[in-house]
Amino acid sequence: MKSQGVLEDKLELLKGVSGASRPGVLTALMSVSGAGKTTLMDVLAGRKTGGYIEGNISISGYPKKQETFAQISGYCEQNDIHSPYVTIHESLLYSGWLRLSPDVDAKTKMMFIEEVMELVELTPLRDALVGLPGVNSLSTEQRKRLTIAVELVANPSIIFMDEPTSGLDARAAAIVMRTRTHPPTHARTHRGSRIKTIHQHKFK
Repeated sequence: MKSQGVLEDKLELLKGVSGASRPGVLTALMSVSGAGKTTLMDVLAGRKTGGYIEGNISISGYPKKQETFAQISGYCEQNDIHSPYVTIHESLLYSGWLRLSPDVDAKTKMMFIEEVMELVELTPLRDALVGLPGVNSLSTEQRKRLTIAVELVANPSIIFMDEPTSGLDARAAAIVMRTRTHPPTHARTHRGSRIKTIHQHKFK
């Protein structure tokens, strides 16, 4: 950090971190709470706007450029934030129409959205309002699946997921994991990368 003109000592959240994620492979960042999993993933995704970041991030051997990287990547936050006044299907329509390439025709977009909705098992709830958490909304695991679906319909080449299985039962966690190991048929994540954080409990 001193090379960037920071003279006083600062708290280092990440130090000596290196690694690689291969195309078509699910990469998991596992550790106990507070170890820096989300911080590392935010740095990789270009979501950190404060502090100082040193080091190199490369995509396919080329220096990462955030402007273009943001167009080919997706990010599922741990907190599932959605508009409460639209349906599941409308949420996916908005994401797909706003983020898919203009070169993709309307019929293909609709087919892709339907495929994603079926993959995350939300088709029976397609016309259900998202609602407010804990009031009149989808369940926790349904909201989590919607969060993932909203990113998948954008057809990203790389997708980041922050503790996607936290708070879910075994069945819901299995559905979430299936979306990562079996992406939609025409999704770019078939040959792209998937990076996720998982909270690892301490052994007692």
